[in-house]
This record gives sequence, C-alpha cells and structure tokens, in this order.
Amino acid sequence: MDILVRIRQDLIAEGGGKARESSDRLFKESVLAYGVKVPVVNRIAKKYLAVAKAEGWDKLQIFDLCDELWESGVMEEGLAACIFSESQAKEYTADDFGRFEGWVKNHVNNWATCDTLCNHTVGDLVTMYPELAEKLIGWAKSENRWVKRAAAVSLIVPGRKGLFLDEVLQIAGILLVDPDDMVQKGYGWMLKAASMSESFVKGGDEVKKEHIRAVFDFVMKNKAVMPRTALRYAIEKMPEELKKQAMER
Repeated sequence: MDILVRIRQDLIAEGGGKARESSDRLFKESVLAYGVKVPVVNRIAKKYLAVAKAEGWDKLQIFDLCDELWESGVMEEGLAACIFSESQAKEYTADDFGRFEGWVKNHVNNWATCDTLCNHTVGDLVTMYPELAEKLIGWAKSENRWVKRAAAVSLIVPGRKGLFLDEVLQIAGILLVDPDDMVQKGYGWMLKAASMSESFVKGGDEVKKEHIRAVFDFVMKNKAVMPRTALRYAIEKMPEELKKQAMER
C-alpha cells in the first residue's frame, strides 16, 4: 500500500466529530475537510515522512506526493503536503518556486493552507534566494484573494529576521485599500512582523528601531485610507506611544 493511500486512510480514521464542527466554525468560506485537528495532521504527516525517508525518497518524489495531496482539495491533505515540502528545505533550488507557485494559485483556498505553506515553504525558499521576492510583488497584484494574502504572509518569517523591508512596504502599498479582510489581516500581519525584527539581526537594536520607524511611517502616511483591521494588526507590537499616535483620527 503506497504512502498516499496510508496518509489518506489515517486522516479519514481521525476525522469527524467535534474537530469537524470546530473546523467548520473557523472558516467563512466552504472548506473541504475531514475534520482532523492540526496536531494530529502533523503527527500523521511526520509518521509517513519518516517512512518515505527510510525508503530513500528524494526531493522530486516528495514533491510529487505533495502534488497528489494538494490535488485532492482536502484541507488536511494540503496541510500534510506542507510538512513534506518543508522537510526538503535544504534541497530547495530557485527553480522550485514554479511548483510552489502552482500550489498557491491552483490549490490554496483557505487561510490555514495559505499561511502554513507560505510561512514556511515559500518563506524559506525566498530567504534562500532573495531575488525571488520580486515574484511576490506580482502575486500581490493578483485578483485571487489567497494569492494576494500569500504575497504578504510569505514575508512574515523573513520579516521577523529583518529581511525584505523594501518588499514588505511595496506589497503593503499594493494591498493597502484591498476590501478583503483576509488580505487586510495578511498584510497587517506582515507589517507587524517587519516591525518586530529580532535583535540577533546584524546591527541589533538599531536595525529593529529602523524597521519599527519604517512601518510606523508607512502607517502614518496611509492611515486615512488604510483599513482599521490592517492598521491594528500592523501596530500591535509597537511601543505604546507610537500605537497611540497611529490610532488617533
């Protein structure tokens, strides 16, 4: 019995009940799901990732399995695919962007799979190959709400490390007045992450202050048109005095 079938059987066996009811409440849109809690999905995926490694699977075999998991359209299978794709981070090449982009554009249809895939798989790739950040700017111009959110949330982890500030501000500018709350929350979260640049970054606290100021200046320049949802996310971790100024009408 192949790994895909075994993953699917285990997910179905764990599905339903209160977990399914909870899953239904988390999403405004219709999401195809078995009703399996995320920690259980992760456990099942890691179980079969270990099997794949023991059988000597290479990156392409792993990614082919990810394709099949994504194509099912079931949320938990997409989340499992993220565990498998993340496991190959050390083997990523810039050419992998095309496959990841296909997953985003063709299969992501809720915030859970969007954020899981982009926070890690896409974010790790862009960190390794900074020239790819330019492609995220193209995503921000999409008409697809999840592709737009993906443009932002792909830079959350890199943003916390003090990376891609220019791209963060550019993407936020493109998405500034988007009416979709999922997009607003995504780019607000990205701005918050950029303002939180960790002190281990080269330059330490000075870099952190510079990034807080850049995000604050962006908010102050645009707050007249910036949706309050995005604004509140963006300033959440700022010093109280800056938050107060940003919230003033």
